[in-house]
Amino acid sequence: MANLTLAIEDDLLRAARVKAVQQGTSVNEVCRQAVERFVDEGGAGSTRAQRLHESFARALRRPAGSATAWSGREELYADRVAAPAGKTR
Repeated sequence: MANLTLAIEDDLLRAARVKAVQQGTSVNEVCRQAVERFVDEGGAGSTRAQRLHESFARALRRPAGSATAWSGREELYADRVAAPAGKTR
């Protein structure tokens, strides 16, 4: 893993350290995540909306980009609430 030296104002670094401690992380981790987001920016699936859509698609076991990501509660629970043979509701 490489090391990186940054030039940053003392007050800004102090405030960043305080906030990082409050959030249970480090300034190093905050910077690493910022660089990671910067690198991923503009790539396939990098927008928040796209990632959210893909997450919902996985949760609903549907292919990402399908026209209907939500077909309704009935279909989602159909296998769980199927009436026993010979009985009607």
